[in-house]
Amino acid sequence: NYLLEIYNQRGDLQFSRRFVVYQDLVQVGAYIKRARDYQFLNQKQAVHFTINSSGFPLVNPLKEVKVAILQNYHWPTALYNISPQFILGNELVYRYDKETSFFGGNEFLNFDTKDLRAPTAAISKIEFEDVYQHYLFTNRYRNQETYTYFPDINGDFVIRTLQGTDVAREAEYTDVHFSLPYTEILELDEVYVFGKFNNYALEEINKMRYNEDNGNMEAVIRLKQGFYNYKYVTRNDEGVVALNLVGGNYHFTENNYTVLVYYRNFGDLYDSVIGVGTANSREITN
Repeated sequence: NYLLEIYNQRGDLQFSRRFVVYQDLVQVGAYIKRARDYQFLNQKQAVHFTINSSGFPLVNPLKEVKVAILQNYHWPTALYNISPQFILGNELVYRYDKETSFFGGNEFLNFDTKDLRAPTAAISKIEFEDVYQHYLFTNRYRNQETYTYFPDINGDFVIRTLQGTDVAREAEYTDVHFSLPYTEILELDEVYVFGKFNNYALEEINKMRYNEDNGNMEAVIRLKQGFYNYKYVTRNDEGVVALNLVGGNYHFTENNYTVLVYYRNFGDLYDSVIGVGTANSREITN
């Protein structure tokens, strides 16, 4: 694992990005199963996978091999330090239920500002001040609704514009207005607009505030034109983040999963990544 950090001339950190360099030395096969825990039968997804080390010498795999499992490339919810359930020849087999399961969440909400002057399905109105103001329809709580599938890009975003061809230079910035009705489910927790547009950070820029006039939680975020995924998350006074309080958890939800296999040879002072496996819950089975 590596971390790239960019600083300005005054030495202030501007942004950082994590990335992984790996060698393709073992084969990782992964697939998604519905959780067997009856309490979370309709809410969780379990990641099953095998590591085939044929051709790669593993002397003591229980000590040499470690894994990390990510949902939608989101590191804060990654699962670590999971030993193989059993070893069958050259295969390390992981068929756990609770140990490798994730809450399914819900499909991300989205909006598209590629056309500055034309509202799309998620935009209720557009105004012009110093920059264009895009007002999204007030979102609703989906935690008690029946699951409905609609395609998303799992929290990501794509910069694009119809007002030019070079999106890096010609895409404009717009103020996007978010709103969510306040209900007792939020209590006194902080509410944030959450997505990869700011690397999933919980900051003042994407924190929502209560509007006494209409009873909504609101936020205004300046974003470049494009297609964005987002959802609402909460954080209580103890710092605990609830990713799916507003959107709910469903085992049908489409999620990407990544399995990273780490290996530390005898005498090494570091772990190297020797294999990567991926799976998508669109093909979930019982």
